[in-house]
Amino acid sequence: MTVLVYEDFGAGRHRESSLIRHALGSVHDEVLVAGLAGGIGFMYFVFEYAGRPPVATIVAQAHPHPWVQTALGRLHVPYLATTSAKPRLNRVCGALDAGLPVFCVVDRSGLPWHGAAESPEPASVDPYTVVVAGYEGDTFYVEDGADTPYAIGREEFGAAWSAHRKGRHQMIVPTGPPDGEPDLDEAIATTLARLTGPVLGNHFDANFGFCGMEKFAAQLRDTRTETGWEQRFGASPEALGAGMRRLHSCLEEQWTAPGATRPLYADFLDLAGKPEAAELFRDSGRQWSSLAELARTADPAADEADRRVLFDACADRVDGALALERQAAEILSKG
Repeated sequence: MTVLVYEDFGAGRHRESSLIRHALGSVHDEVLVAGLAGGIGFMYFVFEYAGRPPVATIVAQAHPHPWVQTALGRLHVPYLATTSAKPRLNRVCGALDAGLPVFCVVDRSGLPWHGAAESPEPASVDPYTVVVAGYEGDTFYVEDGADTPYAIGREEFGAAWSAHRKGRHQMIVPTGPPDGEPDLDEAIATTLARLTGPVLGNHFDANFGFCGMEKFAAQLRDTRTETGWEQRFGASPEALGAGMRRLHSCLEEQWTAPGATRPLYADFLDLAGKPEAAELFRDSGRQWSSLAELARTADPAADEADRRVLFDACADRVDGALALERQAAEILSKG
């Protein structure tokens, strides 16, 4: 017998928001879900791995707080969040038998429709949320942004569920309808605080929010030090190509909605009655998409002079987005 607890699938504009919307029965708009989860953010790091080109990582959506729990909490949807030392696959089936979807954090490379080649980071570094929406015998049906759920053997799913160390065997199960009104003002205030102030409370805060954007622009322009993009990504066509592909992906595809999530968040601010700030974030999204397009069309074999033009143009887009977002933050801070 096939158990499938909902039948509305598809990516929408933002993968995680669509997962939540579908799992809750599509009673909430994707824009509302995205905004309540925090909407936008900014995290910038460049990771170095032996024998490989540097890996630039930008997370343009709200980060690092968990998207699902934050959205459910601000929707006032009750849920159970549990972890275990072993992959309790029978608990997953039990929740599904009760008509309840199950959010799980997995290692994306353990899902056969992705594969390890898609992620430049080592396996299990990147937390990745999917929803187990049903099962039949030893086959699980997993929602992951496609128009229909993916089929995967329970043991193979258990291995992917075990491989992500920090989220190992976590289950998040919505257990009932909302018992309050959505917390729009709280969501906006938290997003604003993470853009303008400390996020982690340690030295890594230099990589987050507006400080992270400043650091990103400075490193794009830096021609002298080992942390500048000229030395990190200009060393070879392989490094430049990898860096530019990564920029495009981070701003348009992974850990984001198109335009660094800014257009989606602008729609949320319209919903919340903040049209002036919304328009500024919409303009900022155009700057981020322009940067992504520069990266997508960059020539990996560009010489030093052309690389300098490229990196400076990218930095100009970051500066433009930052100026717009600071204006929006000032407006939002006044209520």
